[in-house]
Amino acid sequence: MNRLQLIQNLAAGTQWDVIIIGGGATGLGIAMDAATRGYKTLLVEQADYAKGTSSKATKLVHGGVRYMAQGDLGLVREACHERGLLLKNAPHLTKNETFVIPNYSWFNNVKYTIGLKFYDLLAGKLSLGASKYINKKKTIEALPSIKQEGLKGGVVYHDGQFDDSRLALNIAQTAIENGATVLNYMKVEGLLKDDKKKVNGIKVKDIETGESYEEIGKIVINATGVYVDNILKMDKPEAPHLVRPSQGVHITLDRSFMIGENALMIPETDDGRVLFAVPWHNKLIVGTTDTLVDHAELEPRALDTEIEFILSTAGKYFVKKPMRSDVLAVFAGLRPLAAPKAEGAKTKEISRSHKIIVSDSGMITITGGKWTTFRRMAQDTLDKAIEKNFLPAKKCVTEELHIHGYVPEPNRADPLHFYGADIAGVQKLINENPALLERLVPEYPYTKAMVVWAVRNEYARRVEDILGRRFRLLFLDVHAAVAAAPAVAGIIAEELKLDQAWVAQELEDFTKLAKTYTLV
Repeated sequence: MNRLQLIQNLAAGTQWDVIIIGGGATGLGIAMDAATRGYKTLLVEQADYAKGTSSKATKLVHGGVRYMAQGDLGLVREACHERGLLLKNAPHLTKNETFVIPNYSWFNNVKYTIGLKFYDLLAGKLSLGASKYINKKKTIEALPSIKQEGLKGGVVYHDGQFDDSRLALNIAQTAIENGATVLNYMKVEGLLKDDKKKVNGIKVKDIETGESYEEIGKIVINATGVYVDNILKMDKPEAPHLVRPSQGVHITLDRSFMIGENALMIPETDDGRVLFAVPWHNKLIVGTTDTLVDHAELEPRALDTEIEFILSTAGKYFVKKPMRSDVLAVFAGLRPLAAPKAEGAKTKEISRSHKIIVSDSGMITITGGKWTTFRRMAQDTLDKAIEKNFLPAKKCVTEELHIHGYVPEPNRADPLHFYGADIAGVQKLINENPALLERLVPEYPYTKAMVVWAVRNEYARRVEDILGRRFRLLFLDVHAAVAAAPAVAGIIAEELKLDQAWVAQELEDFTKLAKTYTLV
């Protein structure tokens, strides 16, 4: 199904069971769950799938060691369970990552060895491997690039790693393959209500054509992350704020700063948070921060204080201290945290458990949560709709559902392994037209064939969709992404029959966006 075919479902006057607003991890998870239960499902997203927070995670599928330290054991147990399921259902996008905590005091060796044994226990039969204490020599072998002075040993544990926006896309494809209509670049302009003042639909506008549609459904679900308040106020202008966005920033560095395949976890930074350094797509992702911000933006900007915090903290552990000029990319995402009741409340103390709210009008809102628990969040949301008699009872089937692209044993040596089963489709394009094997930029494995595939099969509409989310060059190396943009824009224009004025505007827009991902 291409986008035009999906839009025909809107024009056809379909009576939906479930209408979902928001195309991030939460909304897409609900669409996949609803479609596989057999509900007639519509999802609309104002930008691209995972444009916001869901493409800007720390790239970890994790139980959340820091939530255990806060005593939120229920969330950790749930997240560890969901982590195990996701690694089974999307092995082409996930992997078991070994983390090492280097310790510079004997007390921390004991504390984290005991604490992580408890973490293993919470994971139960879906554990990814046992944690263990290692001596100084083994710690240096595991992390050859870390500071050795004063090192007393380390603790090894296991968590998951993933490609967030690729997973979002594959979840969207899984939903569509099961009958859902999932559309990007569709902006909700208002809610529809019946004569009893119950929300029963949406008014939505196609960003590309300007055409508007009114869609009716049994239930409308607000799954817009940091934007849930905007939709709630469409329903009830005086609705209180549910969410206070918290900004998380990451930087991308060359792998020379931390050689080897293991990830680093710093459990206690100067401000009491945790910091990760994770190998990802042959680069190193370092983050994150946790800064309350006043309002949500689709492209939040990293603050200088956040950049300095990451660089200085990493510099205390790496032999080679990173400087601003070493940063290949910087990206910021916003977490939808529950609005703190007291001024000055610390974001790290706010629970990341999800919350489901049913408005007087019958609209369901889900907020909070984390990427790892997206599947369970979707299940709970639809179960709530059934409990309220908004939908006929149907059982969730996603625990063992293979996500689009599933291959049991991906070849991780292949830089395109994240396509999973779709690698064959990309290769077929190259066989038909060998010119598509040409790389977009010489130093990265991304080819013209991948751009054609993204437009034809992955609902990509813009340069940013491809370089930012279909493959991750914008997050890995901003300058390389800018260099690749003209070729990408040209291919999109050819595939979608767009003119040179579109190409010029698109390149201007992408160059402007790319500046927000760089420090130099």
